[in-house]
Amino acid sequence: MSQVLSKLKGLFLSDETALHEVYSEAHQQAIAGLLDIVAEPQTAASIQETPELLNDVDVIMSSWGVPTMDEQFLAHAAKLKAVFHGAGTIRRIVSDTFWQRGIVITSAYQFNAIAVAEYTLATILLSLKRVWHYSQRVKEMRSFPAKKPLPGTYGSKVGIVSLGSIGRKVVQHLQHHQVNVLVYDPFLSEEDARQLAVTKVSLEHLFATSDVVSLHTPALEETHNMITGKHVASMKEGATLINTARGWVVDEPALIHVLQQRSDLYAVLDVTDPEPPEEASPLYDLPNVILTPHIAGNIAKERERHGQAMLEELQRYLAGESLQHGITQEQAQIMA
Repeated sequence: MSQVLSKLKGLFLSDETALHEVYSEAHQQAIAGLLDIVAEPQTAASIQETPELLNDVDVIMSSWGVPTMDEQFLAHAAKLKAVFHGAGTIRRIVSDTFWQRGIVITSAYQFNAIAVAEYTLATILLSLKRVWHYSQRVKEMRSFPAKKPLPGTYGSKVGIVSLGSIGRKVVQHLQHHQVNVLVYDPFLSEEDARQLAVTKVSLEHLFATSDVVSLHTPALEETHNMITGKHVASMKEGATLINTARGWVVDEPALIHVLQQRSDLYAVLDVTDPEPPEEASPLYDLPNVILTPHIAGNIAKERERHGQAMLEELQRYLAGESLQHGITQEQAQIMA
């Protein structure tokens, strides 16, 4: 008689919004068919009240809102083997104890890159047409203003700061447009630059010569205020700065000062520091600042990409196959 293997025990852990946006009903049913789900989906608050629910859990299906899996958390999850994180970075949820335990973790961060890259591409193309400037002028004049020279796409220069998963996807999108792509990334090799058909330059050269600069730098200790007022002040007339990375990487007071002096420059900021900006921040009032509320990444229906990715990773894990999106401790340290 063949022996029937018992299912691993699993638990959904995230905030309520993320649970329903990331793990659709179909995803939840499929996962429940693969794991023995031990309880109703939990939040950070509820699992703190009933940590005993973790006692027999082998697998956690998580997303935004998951608590840090530190020594105290893991003391209740002695059997935990793997975490499938249906969101982006894992830096804030793992701990030294987590890594010491050898727990497997995988994340859907690469799927968040899809949406951010799409947002960035759209914003770059609109910026090259100076859409932000002309839309304001049309409303102010209640007529059409005289057209001034603008970059357009053909032969213009687009600067990409940092080539992580998002930056690379943006570069791939830009290959369908006739622009020259400049890249600042100290870890980019000359060979890689040739294969990507980009030009590796210094940060100073990139800011001084690009028609649009797009930031994709992770929030690390060494990247705090990496983009200075001097960088922004060096930008070409009518240039645009786009930040979909983290407000952390920009010296925001210096940015504001330059934008107050240079009305020809535009900044499209999907992220700020703090986030949202304080109520008295000049960012709300500057006409050359376009603010969006951190919407570049997957939101609403788009977040089901994360759930689908984690379902497929779970299937690989249970089949004993290699995970496609597994993250090591070293990789986690440089994630945004």
